[in-house]
Amino acid sequence: MNEPPLDRLFAAWQAIGSGGSIGYDSALFEHDPVENGPCARIIGLSRMYRAVTRQIEVTVEPNFMPERSSVDRREYFWSYKIVIVNSGPETVQLRTRHWIITDATGRRQEVRGEGVVGEQPVLAPGERFEYTSGVPLPTASGFMTGSYQMVTEAGERFDIDVPTFSLDSPSPGGKRVLN
Repeated sequence: MNEPPLDRLFAAWQAIGSGGSIGYDSALFEHDPVENGPCARIIGLSRMYRAVTRQIEVTVEPNFMPERSSVDRREYFWSYKIVIVNSGPETVQLRTRHWIITDATGRRQEVRGEGVVGEQPVLAPGERFEYTSGVPLPTASGFMTGSYQMVTEAGERFDIDVPTFSLDSPSPGGKRVLN
């Protein structure tokens, strides 16, 4: 009997969250309403977002961190876990990042830099790279989107999408506040 896609995704998420290792199955997302576009999967209180460019998949799981946030100081902090999986036929290296961060008032900030978390990982076909980083905002919600510039062994440069993902914190009534 085939397990429903969301159940398979939850099982995979549990395995990764408990330090386990799984083989990555892109069929977990075969029922996404937007082909190869960003899509949120709700797992408990967690959301995962996905984008695929040239057979390189980027998933993001943001997490609000109340212990690092302060309503009085208008400081809100999120961590986000990124997993990059190279399902393509070529070895690629992540060279640069470009983020667009938008808070609830619509204020936009762009961030560009070399690599991610001090690394410029090389991914052979079938390999994955994951990291966790964080972002502060002066508002209780916002969103991020962006891209990574990749380069092949032959020197071809191309951008891959990071899916747009929502930064939500608990608010009165459990509703997202976006001005």
